[in-house]
Parts: sequence; C-alpha cells; structure tokens
Amino acid sequence: MTALPPDPNELTPRIKITTLAFRQKKERGEPIAVLTGYDYPTSMALDQAGIDAILVGDSLGMVVLGYDNTLPITMDEMLHHCRAVARGTRTALLIGDMPFMSYQISTEEAIRNAGRFLQQGGMEAVKLEGGRERLDTIHAILGAGIPVMGHLGLTPQSVNLLGGFRPQGRTAVTAKRLLEDALILEQAGCFSLVLESVPARLAQLISKQLTIPTIGIGAGAGCDGQILVTHDLLGLFDRFTPKFVRKYANLHTDMKNAFAAYIADVKCHSFPAKEHTIEMPEEEWQDLIHDLKN
Repeated sequence: MTALPPDPNELTPRIKITTLAFRQKKERGEPIAVLTGYDYPTSMALDQAGIDAILVGDSLGMVVLGYDNTLPITMDEMLHHCRAVARGTRTALLIGDMPFMSYQISTEEAIRNAGRFLQQGGMEAVKLEGGRERLDTIHAILGAGIPVMGHLGLTPQSVNLLGGFRPQGRTAVTAKRLLEDALILEQAGCFSLVLESVPARLAQLISKQLTIPTIGIGAGAGCDGQILVTHDLLGLFDRFTPKFVRKYANLHTDMKNAFAAYIADVKCHSFPAKEHTIEMPEEEWQDLIHDLKN
C-alpha cells in the first residue's frame, strides 16, 4: 500500500508526517490537528487541507455503518476502510484504530492484528484503548516494530463497563489513576496519547507531565493537539452531537435538501434537461428509423 505521489502543483510540497514529527511538534509547542477518516475522497480532502494525522477510527461503526456503538466493528471492516483512506493520503500520518476484541484475547492475536493494519491496511501506526491493563499488549506490539497511540479517559469499547458514554477522571482517585496510566503508557513507548472526555485541568496537567503529545477530544485546550470525528464536525451524523463538538458545517441538512430537490425535479420532469442529454446525429437517427420501417 503506497501513498499518493507528490502533487506537482504544490509550490511548497508538504513534508510527510511521522510519529517522530509528533514529538517534535510538541517540543516546538506546535498544536497537532487530527481528524477521523473512513474513505478515499474524505481522506484526500483532509490531506490537502493539511491535517497532521488521520485516524481510521472504530467510530466508523456508528457514523458510517450505523451500529449503536463501536463494539460490532470487525477487523475486516476496519481494514476495508483503512485501504481506502491510505489510497487518498499523501502526507498525513495514518493511524488505525484496533477494534474491540482484536487485541484483548492474547498478545499473539494483538500483534497479528496490529500487523494487519500496516501490512494490509496501509496504516503507519495503531491505536488501542486502556492503561496499565494493556501494558503487556503494548510492549508486544511495539516489540514487533509497530508504533502505538494510547487512549485513556472515556474508552468507547468499555462503554458497558463504564455505564455509558460518561466523562472520566472527575474524582481525585480516578484522576490520579488516569495520570498514572498516562505515565505508564509513555514509559511503555507509546508515541502519543488520546485523552477523551476528561476534565480540562486534568488533561492539561497530564499534558505537562508527559514528553509525548496528548491529543484531546472533549478534554479542553490544554492538550498538545485535538481530534474530532469528521462526521460530527461536518454535521453528517444526525443521531446526536457530543457537547465537545464544534460543527463547522451542517452537511446532513444540505444533503437532505439536495436529495429532496433532485426527487422533485425527477417527479416534475425538469431533470434531466437538454444539457444533460446525449444526442444522436440527425442523419444517423433517420437511417435507424428507415431501417426499422423496412
């Protein structure tokens, strides 16, 4: 799986983002912008806009495939979308989100599935959820030469254990454990860490304690970078919008209006119009009619 070639129309070609570049951005105090991607045209637009990294998130189970949560998504479904994203990306770092039960069964299974993200999906790193309880798994994946992004706070794959999509780290005890887990993941070798739905002050404290960059989602402005689900940002997912999302468009409504206009045009015979029609030379048409009559 190869990335797109350099764009000859770019006056200043962008440099390929790597896991090392993530740490360098933190050292320079340069905010890191990350979004999710699930298909070829969206990843092209994200890459051309200058996004630092694209996460092929297991959130695609909800916002693309219509599942109630992220738990049903499979490795094969994830890899299908990873390949599409890889085909549309040239410079962004590509991160594959390891789905539920792809890394919890055994370290051997975790290594195999992490490797599939790189070998079959065209990704350059993987993300998995959990803290100290995932330490052996993270060590094993890193030992296979695969970069790992951690994920703490609200971990959607544990939604049933957490009692729903609820903020985490709001007590002194749970906040301390979150900080400890963050330090454990850094020491283990994770190149970055997602903090989801945790108090802003706690996320800022963790970010200052770590040398690896934190990427926040619902964790305030004190993180080293931010990530959102692209469908939330674009207003494409209409079931609900998390509190921490800023909508930059309302494409669900725009799409619905466009579809309704198309349906109306078809019903009243105003589409297709002459400019949308293929014509046949008059001489050829007359020859056809003549042949049909004889």
